[in-house]
Amino acid sequence: MWIPVRRRGRSALPLVVMVLPALAVAAPTDKPPVSKAEKGAEEVAVDPDALSALTRMGAYLRTLKSFEVEAATTREEVLDSGEKLQFTGATHAVAQPPDRLRLETESDRQEREYIYDGKHFTLWAPRLNYYATITAPSTIGKLADDLEERYAIEMPLVDLFRWGAPGRKAETLTGASDIGPGQIGGTNCEHFAFRQEGLDWQVWIQKGGFPLPRKLVLTDLTDDARPQTTAVYTWNLAPAVNEKAFVFEAPSDARQIVIAEPPLVTGSN
Repeated sequence: MWIPVRRRGRSALPLVVMVLPALAVAAPTDKPPVSKAEKGAEEVAVDPDALSALTRMGAYLRTLKSFEVEAATTREEVLDSGEKLQFTGATHAVAQPPDRLRLETESDRQEREYIYDGKHFTLWAPRLNYYATITAPSTIGKLADDLEERYAIEMPLVDLFRWGAPGRKAETLTGASDIGPGQIGGTNCEHFAFRQEGLDWQVWIQKGGFPLPRKLVLTDLTDDARPQTTAVYTWNLAPAVNEKAFVFEAPSDARQIVIAEPPLVTGSN
């Protein structure tokens, strides 16, 4: 099982349009569902059923041989004055795990493409007409680790490739609750809430035989303003994919640059 990690900085976690959770409307004769969270957090601090649902989702994601996913994203930033700003974006990904990936992101601030063919990774900035290519490790998971550790680059939608991955250790959860049923984009889901050091997060998991994450909300607890990052996912589990999608062909007028490794930060006595 993989738990989202808390990133650093004044803003909420990056790269995940604000969509209010769709509430299940009960018929007049129905009783509204009562979540385990409403029964008392002290009774179920870490609900094993919530952990099981998370494990099942991660295991299912790892069975996908090919998929396409679109994410409508909202990210909050907090100014030094305490004022919140909100930025929207969209991410489109086509993947053939373990070693093929193309990600395209567009936000209010920038546009980027991440292209990986199992041997090489290219980061392409279409608006700037710059690109950089590096030799890459053999899997998407290793690539994500390499980009973070060597270059301080976080790949969009990275949690989708880490949930349920072998060898991944879950961070300590101090809370896990099954909030109850909900709908995201007309899809019936179960809503879960989790808490760990510095981070609250919620995930809506599709019900039935395809336990896909349909929405993710991250709340940064290290900032008193509690900035949030939200992603709403739309899935296609049978995409028509051409192998050329994972190969970068540079425009004739594009400029190649180098991805620089950030300098090591050393403390002083």
